[in-house]
Amino acid sequence: MTQHLAKIALTDMQAELRDQAMRFCADKSPIAKVRSLLTDDHGFDAAVWAEMAALGWLGIAIPEDYEGLGLELADLVPVVEAMGKHLMHSPFVSTTLAAQAILAGGSDAQTALWLPKLASGTVATVALFEPTGAWDLNAVEGQTKTFVMDLDASELIVTTVKFEGQTRLALIPRDRITARRETIIDEMKRSYTFEVPDVTESDLMPAKDAVTALERIELVANLLQAAELSGAAMACIDYTVDYLKTRKQFGKVIGAFQALKHPTVDAFVDAEGARSLLYAAATHCEKQGEGEIAVRMANAKAEGALSFAADRSIQFHGGFGFTYDCDAQLYRRKAMFAASQFGDAAFHRARLAELLL
Repeated sequence: MTQHLAKIALTDMQAELRDQAMRFCADKSPIAKVRSLLTDDHGFDAAVWAEMAALGWLGIAIPEDYEGLGLELADLVPVVEAMGKHLMHSPFVSTTLAAQAILAGGSDAQTALWLPKLASGTVATVALFEPTGAWDLNAVEGQTKTFVMDLDASELIVTTVKFEGQTRLALIPRDRITARRETIIDEMKRSYTFEVPDVTESDLMPAKDAVTALERIELVANLLQAAELSGAAMACIDYTVDYLKTRKQFGKVIGAFQALKHPTVDAFVDAEGARSLLYAAATHCEKQGEGEIAVRMANAKAEGALSFAADRSIQFHGGFGFTYDCDAQLYRRKAMFAASQFGDAAFHRARLAELLL
């Protein structure tokens, strides 16, 4: 069904990256591979990660001065959209967020040390959330961090800390952290919790750039989450339509019945809207005064689109839809966990009301 997507005017670079990423993810992340990685310690294929690094994807939004490609944030979107469509988990988003934090707020020495490493495939992550459940990244109240993605595979953790009464960002090597894996609803991802160790001034990024770096992390995180969820919504609809075209009841395929056909079209329209907002956000994300609005719109819409598509998929698959063997649950789990990362749809709409009214 989603081969009939509306035409979105991509840049030449975005179109090239999207074609490359769709082919790569389709080849490296078939559903059997996705399911096999559900029980893997790290949740991703290290050999595939090395291939992604060789393709240059990790350096897309890292300047050429630091051995990156020197492209724009918008050029990350088609790559992450393809990953979402094929349910490919990797530390790509985690590492990208760490790189953008260092780029926005790191010292000259920190950027020179870490950005070339991250562009070439070193894994890193960010630790920003606390058990309080607050999505305000400046609200640092304790030492415990939760929902830290891909920590066990990371060499570097960029974390918020309270230092001399100020919220700061610190760069902490993995070997200084004792982490515990968390059980989360999205089994494709790997989440950890840890206690922030004592830090010194040498661990910290410059204080004057902490707010800028946190704003950058939040902007990029919401943009890339919208891309992942948008891609997943389209894949979920394809999965549902394939079933509606093959399952027969009362002498005809069940997709012929309006009770199933119309909600499927509603899901497609929702997903199309999410994708349109996604690429609008990609275009405007770095424009002063426009980026936050566009990105929050895209993320809120994408979460809702995937949730609706996955709910309908579970329902339309009947009894099978409620089993672990049905792939619809993978999409629903993804949508549910996404709501815990950087804010759910209601949170983003509340922020949009403040920004627009």
